Amino acid sequence: MYRNLTIQQKKIVWAWAFLALPVIFYLVIRFYPTANAMLISFQSWNLLGDRTWAGIENYARLWNDPVFWQVFRNTFVYLIIGTPVSLVLAFVIAYHLDKLAFMHGFLRVLYFLPFMTTAVAMAWVWRWFYQPIPIGFFNNTLGSFGLPQIEFLRSTTLALPAILAPAVWAGLGFQVIIFMAGLRAIPRSYYEAARIDGVSDWTVLWEITLPLLRPTIVFIVVFSSIGFLRIFDHVFNMTTGDPGGPLNSTKPLVLMIYQTAFADFNMGYAAAQTVVLFLVLLGVSLLQLRILQDR
Repeated sequence: MYRNLTIQQKKIVWAWAFLALPVIFYLVIRFYPTANAMLISFQSWNLLGDRTWAGIENYARLWNDPVFWQVFRNTFVYLIIGTPVSLVLAFVIAYHLDKLAFMHGFLRVLYFLPFMTTAVAMAWVWRWFYQPIPIGFFNNTLGSFGLPQIEFLRSTTLALPAILAPAVWAGLGFQVIIFMAGLRAIPRSYYEAARIDGVSDWTVLWEITLPLLRPTIVFIVVFSSIGFLRIFDHVFNMTTGDPGGPLNSTKPLVLMIYQTAFADFNMGYAAAQTVVLFLVLLGVSLLQLRILQDR
């Protein structure tokens, strides 16, 4: 049969032969767990006993769970604050660093180092920063100026920003590198023509740089948004004594899923939360691509 195929058909056969293994791997690793999680979300299961059908009971419990809505709100606060703050900071740093010639490579490495550091180690260092006197760096600094201490991680209003700060800082280096790659990809001829015409730097930024950076901005916004919606390591390690912070003020949806599954052993309820997170990630990503796409 193979001998009777045309050259074009043989190319297609060989293409699918090479693609078969990664496609099967992707189906087994990605699609099967996703489908299984959706199935478990309609069941009751404690990891040890048999699965029993529960229908929409888990989703009804989610709808009536005040803790879930608090956690849902926290997750979107991480997204709404973290994404624009990290985007603006990364662009400002990359924009000025791109114009800097002195120690350019060294500074790029310094900005990228936090991204290479493990989230657990970074979270514990920042947790040490927030500790009260005489341990915490920030409170020691405040005390040296005669200012009162601040319980950063024990405050229902300050705990979430205190955790969000190192999360933004951790991803800043990666975003700076991506922005710099985007800036370097813009043809220099556009800037030379603008300089000859006497266009101001502000106009060049708004009319040339930012429009041509649209694909880079779309990538960073989507990538960063997914990261903040899935935030876990910083929250878990910085609030180890009370996971999720005081009154669940810092608990994200991923941490709630972890606690429901591996502390309460309620896999059906955890799977329902996972499905909600999946739909949120999908919806936010599609919405951002729709809004930011180049028309």
